[in-house]
Amino acid sequence: MLQELVDGEQEEEKLEYPFGRGINFQIETVSVQTIIDSLKQHNYPLKRGIKDSWYEGEGAKYGCREILVLDPDGYLLRFSEDLGEQKI
Repeated sequence: MLQELVDGEQEEEKLEYPFGRGINFQIETVSVQTIIDSLKQHNYPLKRGIKDSWYEGEGAKYGCREILVLDPDGYLLRFSEDLGEQKI
């Protein structure tokens, strides 16, 4: 949950760079490669390249392909592409 401060509220912590320390946002996408291509075109680095992961659950393995990007404010963005499932 994200919450905006309202009148009279104060920040609990001092705001200083990098603002996103410890926050990891997962963003689902149709194609991780499309995002990689766009980042390359704009000379923006990946924090971690493509990684395929498979997780077991209820008679199947569920896959995702993901990359990590650290945005200019220090937020870690995890772009994730669904690879489907495999019966086990």
